[in-house]
Amino acid sequence: MDEALGLAEFCRQLPKVELHAHLSGSVSETTIQKLQVKKGVGHDHAHQGDIAIGKGETRHLEEPFRIFKIIQDLSDTEEAIFTMTEDVISEFAADGVRYLELRSTPRHVPHTGMTPSTYVESILSAIQTCKDREDVVVRLLLAIDRRQSVETATTTVRLAQEYVLRSDGVVVGIDLSGNPAVGDGRDFIPVLKEAQNSGLKLALHIAEISQQATSPETAALLSLPPDRVGHGTFIHHNQDLADMVVDKNIPFEICLTSNVKAQTVASYSDHHFQHWYSKKHPCVLCTDDKGVFCTTLSEEYRHAAETFQLTRPDLWDLSYHSIDHTFGGEDLKQQLRDKWNTEKEKLFQTT
Repeated sequence: MDEALGLAEFCRQLPKVELHAHLSGSVSETTIQKLQVKKGVGHDHAHQGDIAIGKGETRHLEEPFRIFKIIQDLSDTEEAIFTMTEDVISEFAADGVRYLELRSTPRHVPHTGMTPSTYVESILSAIQTCKDREDVVVRLLLAIDRRQSVETATTTVRLAQEYVLRSDGVVVGIDLSGNPAVGDGRDFIPVLKEAQNSGLKLALHIAEISQQATSPETAALLSLPPDRVGHGTFIHHNQDLADMVVDKNIPFEICLTSNVKAQTVASYSDHHFQHWYSKKHPCVLCTDDKGVFCTTLSEEYRHAAETFQLTRPDLWDLSYHSIDHTFGGEDLKQQLRDKWNTEKEKLFQTT
């Protein structure tokens, strides 16, 4: 193994899987400025401190949702959505991500004429544009926002069902997300079951805040069961919930920096990743919102290595086994494993 390769560079060159990336929250400062120019507003419209939580900063969980609103105000047309998606994909690819699942809530913006369908079409168009140019496979989850009505959620699921057939396999699942302090996830269980019964995968934000560790909502959502849990920050605080996750072998989408900066965990060393990783439960390192939280997936791997004393072979295994939890089909998973094994020879060469 090339020990001369620094840890940060090793993590960057490591082929990686990103399974928890919100489109709006993944937009970089560069893209924000590009959107400002297209919208005809000055660069002082949203300073970097307003749209991102920088290194060493922490802010209450409510803050990222305020930032998302700023970004959404700049991205209220199909052209802006295309630009955002294209840039986000390119940036993930440059960071060594070889399989990417984006998630986004279809939006209706009457004053620009953008509909949920044209919103999804714009994302799919950008994915198609990047397909041959970037060395990354991209899939899409349509997101249900907890603040929305069940009727709107049903529309989102029906849209996903339609695009499963029309997107050549790009649309693969449903995400349940949004401010965890708002609403009750149990309201969406019937529509989530409909999605599941139609073959869509489920990635659900569950027990993201402490009060959800004792909420009936959490057990109800886990009972579906979802194909992956987003965050699951406080599940291990409740033995019954932890047993459910273990019994169903539900993987965790782990977002270290996001949880630390949003103050749902006190520090990297306090993160629940260690609890589940030590038990050999499936965990996938993710960014959540790389733009808002000023991180990259390579940095998440570096944080994991430095905080939890993971070796480079540990990091490799973590990345390689993440392929098992993608929402791509078995043929695609095998293609990714072959790609990873080819990359491994280069990455672990002797000096």
